[in-house]
Amino acid sequence: MTVKLTQFSHGGGCGCKIAPAVLSRLLAESPLKTVPADLLVGVETADDAAVYRINDTQAVVATTDFFTPIVDDPFDFGRIAATNALSDVYAMGGKPIFALALVGMPLDKLPEDTIRQILAGGESICAEAGIPIAGGHSIDVVEPIYGLVGIGLVHPAHVKKNAGAQDGDALILGKPLGIGILSAALKKGELSDEGYAEMIRWTTKLNVTGARLAEMPGVHAVTDVTGFGLAGHLLEICRASRLSATVEFSKLPLIDEAVRHVRAGTFTGASGRNWASYGSAVSPAPTFEVWQQKIVTDPQTSGGLLVACAPESVEEVLAAFRADGFDRASVVGAFVAGEPLVTVI
Repeated sequence: MTVKLTQFSHGGGCGCKIAPAVLSRLLAESPLKTVPADLLVGVETADDAAVYRINDTQAVVATTDFFTPIVDDPFDFGRIAATNALSDVYAMGGKPIFALALVGMPLDKLPEDTIRQILAGGESICAEAGIPIAGGHSIDVVEPIYGLVGIGLVHPAHVKKNAGAQDGDALILGKPLGIGILSAALKKGELSDEGYAEMIRWTTKLNVTGARLAEMPGVHAVTDVTGFGLAGHLLEICRASRLSATVEFSKLPLIDEAVRHVRAGTFTGASGRNWASYGSAVSPAPTFEVWQQKIVTDPQTSGGLLVACAPESVEEVLAAFRADGFDRASVVGAFVAGEPLVTVI
């Protein structure tokens, strides 16, 4: 029996994340009253993972990520969810060492073989990353949910946080934008075979370059672009680093079919929620069109790394991306002194 997984999703992939403004209110008062000295990264700067130092040369990177289906193919869904979860380890400069599976399935609606294919997809990505899935937890729920707890290691001196960008730094994006738009087109039955292949190409490509960037002194801050879109995750770096950023829209790497769909009016509800949450901190150019706004707020599932680096390190960073097969990695803007705002020109 063939089951369309996306029929169960009220919002697929990272598009089902809680809106930034709501999340900010929920986390306004952290329950963590005392912060251990060895907790190098916690909740303070909206970073991608927690980092805890265990000795002078090793720190543990811990993160979790899970969501509802963004595609109908169960094996692809598992691959995308696992790639997205491990991205947070790479974004901190770490290397994954093992994972735990998080599984929630409507057992009365999905055949067991479909569930097995989801798990197999996740296992295939972990095998590609060179790590085992060492356990996990499963529950019976009304929507399919899959993801991982990712555990990694990083040298304490090489952790790449949101708080670290410097005035004059270049801004580099590792993957093209448009995944959320493609997912919306898929749900409407309008995505071409070529568009689906492009979607799978990028959402299942591990952000392994993050571990290489960690060892570059000229790299000052790193995050990955996921559910809050390019503008939202860039704002997190700006606020943590107390800087402003300028993005040149013409330099953004975009998925061609996503541009065609968004210009025709196809986009996710999450992009609107994102804009409502942080649009007041984004200064668009006078000629900014609605479709361009949808691009910079488009929720990316398993999106690219966003890197702040010294101008003299740009070629080294781009070379690292390209060595790992990220042929669309591009310089898209720069950081400047000023209030934590994003200006799109």
